[in-house]
Amino acid sequence: MSRKDLHEENEERHEPRDKNDLTDLEKDPDIEEDGKLDTEVVEDALEASPKTRNFTGWKRYTFMIIAVVGALYHLYILNLNPIDPWVFRSTHILFGTVLTLMFYKGWKTESNRIPILDWVMIGAAIFVGYYIFANLSTLVFRFGVTPTTLDVVVATVGILLVLEITRRTSGWTLPILAGVFILYSFAGPYLPGILNHNGYSFERFATYIYGLDGVFGVTTDVSSKYIILFIIFGAFLQMSGVGQYFIDVAFRLAGWMRGGPAKVAVFSSGLMGMINGTSAGNVVATGSLTIPLMKKTGYRARFAAATEATASAGGQLLPPIMGAGAFLMAEITGIPYSEVILAATIPAILYFVSVYFMVDFQALKEGLKGLPAKMLPDKMYLLKKAYLFIPIVLLIGLLISGYSVIFAGTVGIIVCFILSLFSSETRMGFMNVLEAFELGMKNALQLIAIVACAGIIVGVIALTGVGQRFSTMLLTIADSNMLIALVFAMILSIILGMGMPTTAAYAVAASVVAPGLVRMGMEPILAHMFVFYYAVISAITPPVALAAFAAAGITGTNPMKTAAEAFKIGLAAFIVPFMMFYSPELLLLSDSTLSIALATITALVGVYFLSAAVQGWFFRKLSPWYVRAVLLVIAVLLMLSSLYTDIIAVGLIIVAMLMQKYINKDKPKAREKKSQPTTRSGKQMNMT
Repeated sequence: MSRKDLHEENEERHEPRDKNDLTDLEKDPDIEEDGKLDTEVVEDALEASPKTRNFTGWKRYTFMIIAVVGALYHLYILNLNPIDPWVFRSTHILFGTVLTLMFYKGWKTESNRIPILDWVMIGAAIFVGYYIFANLSTLVFRFGVTPTTLDVVVATVGILLVLEITRRTSGWTLPILAGVFILYSFAGPYLPGILNHNGYSFERFATYIYGLDGVFGVTTDVSSKYIILFIIFGAFLQMSGVGQYFIDVAFRLAGWMRGGPAKVAVFSSGLMGMINGTSAGNVVATGSLTIPLMKKTGYRARFAAATEATASAGGQLLPPIMGAGAFLMAEITGIPYSEVILAATIPAILYFVSVYFMVDFQALKEGLKGLPAKMLPDKMYLLKKAYLFIPIVLLIGLLISGYSVIFAGTVGIIVCFILSLFSSETRMGFMNVLEAFELGMKNALQLIAIVACAGIIVGVIALTGVGQRFSTMLLTIADSNMLIALVFAMILSIILGMGMPTTAAYAVAASVVAPGLVRMGMEPILAHMFVFYYAVISAITPPVALAAFAAAGITGTNPMKTAAEAFKIGLAAFIVPFMMFYSPELLLLSDSTLSIALATITALVGVYFLSAAVQGWFFRKLSPWYVRAVLLVIAVLLMLSSLYTDIIAVGLIIVAMLMQKYINKDKPKAREKKSQPTTRSGKQMNMT
């Protein structure tokens, strides 16, 4: 073991606290005297990032004006004056490109100055947007077929700008992957087997990819209509105090439980991750509050980081927004949005129930307590503010009632503003509204770049037909063994999603893997939900786990070990898609309410035993390896939709209990010394 790893292990063993060296949790500056959590101490993750510029003076106002105009432009077009899709999507990317080049630095530097090169690229982006607008009537017929020289130049510049803004906002992974696909477009004639194709001229390639089948295709369509709308909605939730209220409620509901802050992280990160659309971004935003609290109540730093990463990633699975995944899935499959979110409900519950059990068993093993009552948000304060739930309740109600997603999201934004006026603490004035629009556009920049870059990959897949070839290969595998075909689809979806945010990962997997699953005979909703799950959990899957790496950055723990811990906590997510296949009732693909209820109950019991097997805690004490093996078998049997497997599982449960009681002679081994937070010296802190 290296000296660094040894030091980390020692820190985790003896110092499960943050670096502030507080001698009493009640002196925590994150908690006010009235019991209301104060998250204003948490800096804006984007503002504090070394990748972004901190504007002052005229640049600050210029950026704000462009961002506010961009947000209002989207709301106006979506609600009042629909225009040509290509023009709307191109202006959507234009706003994203200009703001990204202004806000994100191109290289590591302490300077906040916007260099000449960035201004040149901003000018080029404006010219590209104007060119599409001015020549739309003829470009529709020329692009990808008989382009002019200027068409090719404009398309090439546009593609390069997309790659550049993606690099700035998300790093090198996605641009490199897009580059591999671009190279494949020209290398096809020299490749063997299913990868072989005739190749394409640069002129046709560039204009095809920078058209409605590539960059401006379905991914950008979803981004311009839904993602941007709900990110603005999320900004209004934050600025109006609704988002803060959600976190306060989560602390009140779960903070008192054993290991309470970890359960708070599960709830609050899941809710916020559902809205903001990026698991790594959600880790930074909510983890800066929840991770220190987890450490202060006794959780090891690595486990705290892994819990936050797993919950934040899981937020992308949570209806009704699913981090924009629901909108993208509905657009790609043609399945009504309401059916998508209903189908996603039970699997999402299974995921979060599993994570809850994981942290609960960990708290039992470590002997951890919850937060004292005086440190929890005041109950009467929360009851008085219960009206702040209205935006989310109204949003869900409108969506289920059949109103359009755009209408529901816009109403949610308006209601957030109105509700903010009810309290002097959260009242939004004119400048607050402008700042909310600016924050919404700022938070959307990464996703705008991601979906545009994903459009390049999707365009190459459509141009070369490689997706169809993979479908044929999956179909061939399924003829011999369906389980092997599903495992292959799982591995491919995870690999395609590694290092990429959820939206891009799903867009690529939906183009390459999902069609093959549909051709195998799977229902389209099942096939797309299958690949969507693995696209999401690629964020916590080693060796490239963006959400886990972001959480490790907050705690200072080893990124790979944190990713491995997150993988363990989120293990249920790797099994749930197979449960959906073998128990389609979990996606409500059954007319029998009884069969749906039975499948749900047995699946919930199954994830309980899965958590018990992973954590090694059952029947009030630690479990040896042979009991854990039995628990794992029980979990698998209960996850299968069959009365026979359920009966066998019940028998094995009795066997496991008897083994724990009579064969496993170890006494319960909760670590009492960690039942309260500790100081650096290892002494218990006064929690009362």
